[in-house]
Amino acid sequence: MTDNAARAAAGALRTSAIVLTVRQVRDYHAITLVAPAVAERFRPGQFVALAVGGEHTGRLLRRCFSVYEVKPDYGGTVEVVFDHRGSRDVGTAWLAGRKARDKVDVVGPLGRPFRLPRDPVNCLLVGGGVGAAALFALADTLRRRECRVHFLLGGRSAQAVFGARSAQRVGDSATVVTDDGSLGESGTVPQVLPRVIEETAADVVYACGPTEMLRAVSTTATRYGLPSQVSVEEFLQQTAACGTGLCLTCVLPIVGDDGITRMVRACADGPVLRGDRVRWGDLGTIPFDALGAPRAAGGGT
Repeated sequence: MTDNAARAAAGALRTSAIVLTVRQVRDYHAITLVAPAVAERFRPGQFVALAVGGEHTGRLLRRCFSVYEVKPDYGGTVEVVFDHRGSRDVGTAWLAGRKARDKVDVVGPLGRPFRLPRDPVNCLLVGGGVGAAALFALADTLRRRECRVHFLLGGRSAQAVFGARSAQRVGDSATVVTDDGSLGESGTVPQVLPRVIEETAADVVYACGPTEMLRAVSTTATRYGLPSQVSVEEFLQQTAACGTGLCLTCVLPIVGDDGITRMVRACADGPVLRGDRVRWGDLGTIPFDALGAPRAAGGGT
């Protein structure tokens, strides 16, 4: 086990959580699980890995989901939000079909959380679709640190935007954009991000959502000289099989402080990463110049 994988697993536990509620929220489903030990250990940006299919299923792989909300003081609940709209994924279909008092096997909390500012600053939280769910626990923590919290949320339509009302309630400001103009402004997150950065006088940008949105957010933040932290939840869900870094299926190229590219695990080394360090154009590949990459044919001994 690698050092990062060991750290990821060390702070996590496996438990049989009891389903409290399953509800539909616009285009998505939210499942609340009673898992007090997981809730107690959770830090914003971490995720949980859920076994799907029931006790006698043949499905071995867990599904990884960012955590929307925890309530350590109310029975120790953990709530995750997932997209099952029109999905053929039998795992999310199984989760959507759970009833109160059912049991779900959970491992968590896993992964590296968002890094928090030392001093009160202006924080811009950017969410796309269901990815916005990962930002609300962060917003609560930032507010407790006396930071100003601004939201920018986007989606294809009004039904695809998650948390618009909550953002207006807990944020110092909330901007909502939709592709079709059915909620908030008409447009996309990358189109309005420069304006929102200027209006909010943002000092740092946090983001979670579709991978292409994260790429655009990171690029824009860098152009404005701002640090960005991105949760690569979508990439993690598409590639991860274990959630602890052992299976090596969720690797992506990251540039280190020394300028050398290394392949890291989205689950153990993330899911929160520095946006300016991700080689977005090389996701799904092992760049030829990455440390330990196979040499090109004819490229030497």
